Amino acid sequence: MVHPYPKSPYQPGQPERAGGLSRRGLLRGAALLGTATATGGALGALAQAPAALAGPAGFPSYRYVRDAFDRPLVYNPTGETIFPCVRGVYDKISGARGRYYLYYAPHDPPGGICLAYADRLEGPYTEHPGNPIVDRVLPTTTVSHVSSPHVVWNASSREFFLYFHGENTTTRVARSTDGITFTNETPILSTNLVPNTTETSYARVFEHRVAGRNNKYVMLFMGAHTVRPGTRKIFWGWSPNGWDQWQFAPNPLVSPSGDGLTDISAPHLLTRNGTAYVVYHGNSGRMYLTEVGNDFDREVHLGVFHTPIASDNGRTASPSFGTDGGVSYMIYEAGPRLDARICVARQV
Repeated sequence: MVHPYPKSPYQPGQPERAGGLSRRGLLRGAALLGTATATGGALGALAQAPAALAGPAGFPSYRYVRDAFDRPLVYNPTGETIFPCVRGVYDKISGARGRYYLYYAPHDPPGGICLAYADRLEGPYTEHPGNPIVDRVLPTTTVSHVSSPHVVWNASSREFFLYFHGENTTTRVARSTDGITFTNETPILSTNLVPNTTETSYARVFEHRVAGRNNKYVMLFMGAHTVRPGTRKIFWGWSPNGWDQWQFAPNPLVSPSGDGLTDISAPHLLTRNGTAYVVYHGNSGRMYLTEVGNDFDREVHLGVFHTPIASDNGRTASPSFGTDGGVSYMIYEAGPRLDARICVARQV
């Protein structure tokens, strides 16, 4: 397996500390934000939520409520669960197994895209008995692992689009009408398409139009960049339909040096105050916020967005947001590398 953070001072199996973060730590920070559209309108709901204990740009703070699962998982080949992505499906399909679908995955081989569901965003979530719903044996190839699921509802085709990586150099998309059975796996991003990169992964896709791009969707992803300073940076691309015709900017959208870091990852797009922001995870163990503007034409670093608490064991990452009953929640990863769990936090 190509290791996303080969130069991290922490090796697999070692606990992560306040001063540094492994690859998975970087993933989690942004993945947590990765579900801002959990209920279809959650991005907007988050933007309008009360700013109690507000962070940068008036974004709210969140407090741990519970672990997402209240019992051991049946499919858990590596003892880890990362990169949660929550989607409200009650208003999109009939016969759903729950009002909310939670997608997640282990990372290390063999990985596997997994599903759980609940009738409350707060959970607890029930593991789908057919996990993994996508494994490493793909229609066109077999890879060491598949991971980092991100699901988007495409209203035009009335399908779910699933974005995931495998290997770490390649991001893929698949489609489904029920949110469970995904087909037509297609590679859409690789290091060949972004100059000076050795990895292109952990992609999140959002509906967001950028002036002059003739697009409806944007993709944010981590690129391992050979151009210094810094190594892992946030890049972006755009597409008219979210499925194909992807184009990718050759230069980073956000670089770690603006936060005094060396590596950032797991980006998520949020809108508020009439502009656009990217939230991402840094090698400090914290999440950070940068304003990029609606047209992705600026890079204004605003500092720390979220700091782990004691029960997070030094790291939170991969946030995903949604609103249920007028209450905003954040689903995220917490804990050390190779022993992470998925947690639920409520706005305070």
